[in-house]
Amino acid sequence: MKSPDERDDLSRLKPVIVGAAAIIVAVVLLWIVTSVRRDQPFPVDVRWHELMIASRTDAGLVVAWIPSHIGGPAIAIVTSVVVVGTLLILRWWWAAITVAAALALCIAIAAPLARLVARIRPEDSLAEVVPTSFPSGHVAFAACLVTVLALLFRHWLWWVFGAVWVVWMAWSRTYLAAHWLSDVVGGLFLGVAVGILAWAVVETIRRRRAARTADPTLEDRSA
Repeated sequence: MKSPDERDDLSRLKPVIVGAAAIIVAVVLLWIVTSVRRDQPFPVDVRWHELMIASRTDAGLVVAWIPSHIGGPAIAIVTSVVVVGTLLILRWWWAAITVAAALALCIAIAAPLARLVARIRPEDSLAEVVPTSFPSGHVAFAACLVTVLALLFRHWLWWVFGAVWVVWMAWSRTYLAAHWLSDVVGGLFLGVAVGILAWAVVETIRRRRAARTADPTLEDRSA
């Protein structure tokens, strides 16, 4: 029978494994896109794009624009400030540090990466038209935010809400032809990987500080 500490270590190890897998998938997809698919979509991208265009309705466009606007760069920054500020007001210091680190890292990676890859968007995009299609920053930010919040608060409702929000965001970006399907998939894995990485690093620091506070001799041993 596992001790409480062993179960706790296992619960922290599982997200790290998922994060490592997400990093691998994101890197492989990035390599494929930059190597052979920078100027042309995958066949599955084309089929999905055609399906989205064929299914467009006025009501669908309204529904699609909601997450697209909310997940825009300016509002994403506002969202970051509001979430972190709320956590600080509640004096959940470590949670605030974790969320701030995750979102800052996500923004710092996704935006420059999209400019570096410079993948062409669909010609009939109803949103952005600049060649910064891969990865989807909207989806990366959404996935990063919900991942880190779900890991912090560990309630199934966070996972359900997060899954719905990310799927809605990914669908909206392809429905508006702002991205290819592979762009939003890349954004998803990037966001999940960054969220887990930030959580794992900050959680490790927090636990070590807590252990040193509980047992001051640990600090003497590490000196």
